[in-house]
Amino acid sequence: MKTKEFKERVISMSERLYPMVSRMLGNSTNAEDAIQEIMIKLWERRRQIKNHPNLPAFIFLTARNHCLDLIKKKKPPEASYDVQTQLLASAPEHDSFEWRELKGNIEKVLERLPEQQKEVMIMRDLDGMEFTEIAELTTLRVDHIRVLLSRARQQVAIELQKTYSYGKGGN
Repeated sequence: MKTKEFKERVISMSERLYPMVSRMLGNSTNAEDAIQEIMIKLWERRRQIKNHPNLPAFIFLTARNHCLDLIKKKKPPEASYDVQTQLLASAPEHDSFEWRELKGNIEKVLERLPEQQKEVMIMRDLDGMEFTEIAELTTLRVDHIRVLLSRARQQVAIELQKTYSYGKGGN
C-alpha cells in the first residue's frame, strides 16, 4: 500500500475512530495521541492489510485493542473505561439543570447494565457505529447485538420511567 492509498483508505478513518477512542480513554488529548499511535501501527503493517476484506472493521478492532491495552496499563484491573466521563457529551445549550439530571440518571442506569449490553449501547447510540462494525469488534452475531441493544434500551427506558413518573400515580 502506497502513501496515497494509505491516506485514502486508513487515515481517512481517523475521524470515525475519534469518538470511540475518546470515550474509551476519557479525554481528547489521550485520544489524539492514541490515534497517532494506531496510525503508526497500521502504517507499519500496510503491506499485510492492503488486501484485507474488511479494512474499516480491522481498523476499528485495532483501535479498540490499542485502547484496551492503554487502559490496562494505566488503571487497576477492576476498573473499566469510564462511561460517565464521556456519556452524552452535551452542547452548551443543553447545560440546564434538567439536562444534567437526565444525563446523571442515564449514567447510573448504564452502569448497572450487564457489560455486553452497556458496551453495545454505547457503540451504537453514542459512537454511531453500524451493527456490522460492532459485530466485528465484539465477535458477536448481528442478531445477538440487536437483542442486547433492545434489552439495554428497554432497561434504560424502564428506569427513567420509574424516575420521572414519581408522584404521577400509577406505578
